Amino acid sequence: MTVEHAAHDIRLLRGGVDLFAALVSAMDAAQREVRLETYIFDFSGAGADVGHALVRAAQRGVAVYVVVDGVGTGQLPSAWAQRFSQAGVHCHVYSPLTRFGFWMPSGWRRLHRKLCVVDQAVAFCGGINILDDYLDPHVQGLLDAPRLDYAVSVRGPVVRAVHDTMTQLWSRMEAVQELRSQDIAGALDALRSADQDLTLPSRGAVQLVLRDNVRHRVQIERVYRKALAAAREDVVLASAYFFPGLRLRRALVMAARRGVRVRLLLQGQYEYFLPYHASRQLYGQLMAAGIEIYEYHASYLHAKVAVVDQHWVTVGSSNLDPLSLLLAREANLVMRHRSLAQALQASLCEAIAVGATRVDPQAYLGRAWWSRCVDWLASAVLRFGVFLTGKRY
Repeated sequence: MTVEHAAHDIRLLRGGVDLFAALVSAMDAAQREVRLETYIFDFSGAGADVGHALVRAAQRGVAVYVVVDGVGTGQLPSAWAQRFSQAGVHCHVYSPLTRFGFWMPSGWRRLHRKLCVVDQAVAFCGGINILDDYLDPHVQGLLDAPRLDYAVSVRGPVVRAVHDTMTQLWSRMEAVQELRSQDIAGALDALRSADQDLTLPSRGAVQLVLRDNVRHRVQIERVYRKALAAAREDVVLASAYFFPGLRLRRALVMAARRGVRVRLLLQGQYEYFLPYHASRQLYGQLMAAGIEIYEYHASYLHAKVAVVDQHWVTVGSSNLDPLSLLLAREANLVMRHRSLAQALQASLCEAIAVGATRVDPQAYLGRAWWSRCVDWLASAVLRFGVFLTGKRY
């Protein structure tokens, strides 16, 4: 679906099927520059289509820059690293794991953004990795149904903000690489480029909202809390990993107590044991306030989106959990547009009706003692992890 709002032209994309086709089309039409950031770049299945489009663009003389995360992707497969190098695709790996790996909290600070800008004319933002919708990377098998996730493509003034934040990160990574190679002059040049002031507009129909560990530590959580505080009728929120801090939980509870219908779409078919069971530890408090909780079982839920009062909508990479809200680099677009919000809400409601099961409060309260213990222990471990970061949550 495509909607127009003032100077912005926005398209809602569901899953990799929509996103990858749009990315490939934009990259094949690129004339000057392509920038891509992703947590996971998997070159199997449909992910290879995006890889080939990047190569074709570079071979035409387009400047192509790719950043992948050191955990989500790691080092590129040798065949693709060679293809990128021969074509002239510039690629950096963000924060490769050291020998201490995840034993150090600093290793938890990942690049989790999913952004792309082509020719500074069109930007893409969402929660979708470059990963085939049907591929289950945990068991190297295929899913019965596609992963549920969303992104948007947008044309208009906000594209510049997306481009600026991507070029700033690239320059900082260039500076680190130059320092490692002891090229002090090159590092200083890269740092001067990276130190350009990045000012993101805080008003407007379409805004880019970041989370990082420098100037934008709490912005994504803050926009969620403001939207929930202003809610009057309806909230539909989907988050793959859901373990919000006290203030965000309070905002959800207060909205429900004001009479706002609050629906949460969370993982039912889960990818990781710990965050799923930690999330379930919170269900009792939320349902006691009247919040409806639905667990998605049709496939993996990977979405990070919300709709408030059918006019405020956010689509991005940030889960509502400690890793996203306290540690990772994240990017969301916040948009105020009724048609877009209604389209996303309709898609979420369809997912709730067809692929999810509502958590029954009585059944939840009556679950077995061992199930309660598992949820409590998972929650305790996750809270201890937050404690190790030295952050309040």
